[in-house]
Amino acid sequence: MPTTPRPLLLTYRAEFTDTLRLSIPIIIAQLGVVLMGVTDNLFVGRLLGAVPLGAAGLANSLSFLMSSIGVGGLSVVAALVSKANNQNDPAAVNRLFRAGLRVAGLLSILLGGLSVLLAYNFSLFGQTPEVTRLARNFMLILSASLLPLLVFVAARQLCDGLRYPRVAMAITLSALGINALFNYLFIRGVGPFPALGLMGSALATLLSRTFMAGALLVYIYRTTHFRAYLKTGLTSLASTSEAWIILRLGIPGGLTFFFEVATFSLAVVIVGWLGEAQLAAHQIAINMASVTYMMATGISSAAAIRVSAAVGQASREGAWRAGVAAFLLSVSFMSVMAIVFLTANDWLVTLYIRDSPEVMTIAASLVIIAGFFQLSDGVQVVALGGLRGLSDVNVPTLITLFSYWIVALPLSYVLAFPFGMDAIGVWIGLLAGLTIAAVLLTWRFFRRVQRTTLFVDASMANP
Repeated sequence: MPTTPRPLLLTYRAEFTDTLRLSIPIIIAQLGVVLMGVTDNLFVGRLLGAVPLGAAGLANSLSFLMSSIGVGGLSVVAALVSKANNQNDPAAVNRLFRAGLRVAGLLSILLGGLSVLLAYNFSLFGQTPEVTRLARNFMLILSASLLPLLVFVAARQLCDGLRYPRVAMAITLSALGINALFNYLFIRGVGPFPALGLMGSALATLLSRTFMAGALLVYIYRTTHFRAYLKTGLTSLASTSEAWIILRLGIPGGLTFFFEVATFSLAVVIVGWLGEAQLAAHQIAINMASVTYMMATGISSAAAIRVSAAVGQASREGAWRAGVAAFLLSVSFMSVMAIVFLTANDWLVTLYIRDSPEVMTIAASLVIIAGFFQLSDGVQVVALGGLRGLSDVNVPTLITLFSYWIVALPLSYVLAFPFGMDAIGVWIGLLAGLTIAAVLLTWRFFRRVQRTTLFVDASMANP
C-alpha cells in the first residue's frame, strides 16, 4: 500500500532548524554591513538634505560595486572550508584561511585603485556639478576602507565555514553602533570633533570597517574555537594552489555578484539623469531593498555552507534538502517583506526624509515596485548560494550577465526615457531582470543536484 506523504513542515523540520540556526547570525551580520550605508544615508538625509543624500547614495553604490567582486569572490571560501571540515582535513582549512587573507589583500589593492580612478572621473556619469563634487570626495574615503572590509570578509569565511557565525555578527553590530556614533559626531562637529559634513559620514565608515577587521582577527587568533585549525604544525603558509582555487572559483562568483550590483549601481546613474529629486528617491527605495536583499544573502550563505557540507559527505539527498529548505525560508521571509513594502511604503519613506514632498512621493511609488520584486530577489540569491556550494560558478555568471545587463539595464533605460515612465520605468526593468535570473538559476541548481557525477569530484568547476 502507498504510504501517506508526510507534511512538508515535518519532512524538512530538521533542515529548517539547522538552516535557521546557521543563517540568522549570518543574516544579522550581513544586515549590519548594509545598515552602515543605510546609517550614512539616514544621517546625511536628516542633517544635510536631499543633494548630499543623493551624492552619498551614488558614492556608496559605486563603492559597493567596486567591492562586490571581492566580497562575492571571497564568499566561496566558506563553502570550501565547510567541505574540508566535513572531510576532517584541518590542514586544508588552515591553508584556505591564509589564502583567503592573501587574496583579500590582493583584491583590495586592485579594486581600491579602480575605485580611486573612478572617483577622479566622476564627471563621466553626467550628474549635476554639486553631486559630482560631493560624491567624488566621499568615494575617495570609501576607497581606503576597502582593505579592512575585504580582510574582514575573508576572516569571516573561516567563522562561517566552521559554523561560528555569531562571532562576525557581534562584531558587525558593534561596528554599526560605532558608525552611527561617529556619523553624528563628525557631521555635526560635536565637542572636540570637527564639523566635516558629508565627509564625516565617509570617515565614520572607514573607522567602523577598520574596527571590524581588527576585532575579528584578534578573536580568531585568541580564542580556542579556531586553535585546532591554526596550529603551526599544520601548513603554516598558504600554498599558491589554494589561492588559485579561491581565485578560480571566486572570480566568477565575484563577477556574478558584480553584475547584479552593477545593474543597481548603473540604475542609480540612469535615475540621476532624470533629476536630483528622482536620485534621492531612488536611493531611499534602493536602501530598503538592499536591507531585505542582504538578509536573504544570509540564507544564501547558509545554503552554500550546508550544500557544500553535503558534498563533502557525498550526500546528494543532503544537498537537495539543504537547497529546498533555503528556498522555502527565503520565499517565506521575502513574502513578509513584500507585504510590508506594499502596505507601509509612505511611512518607510518618512524614516529618511520629511522636508521634500516631491522626493517622498516618488520614493513611495518606487517602494511599491520594490515590494513586487522581493520574491524574485530572494529566490535568485538563494539559488546562487546553492550553486556556490556545488562549486558551480561559470554558468551562473553567464545567467546573471544575461538577466541584468542584456535584459534589466536596457529595458530600464527604454522604459524611463523613450516610454517616458521616469524612475518607475527603471524599476520595472530591474524587476524583469531579477525574475528571469530567479527562474534560470533555480532550474540550474536542481538540475545540478540531480546529476550523480557531481559528487565524484565536487571541487571541479562546472563544464
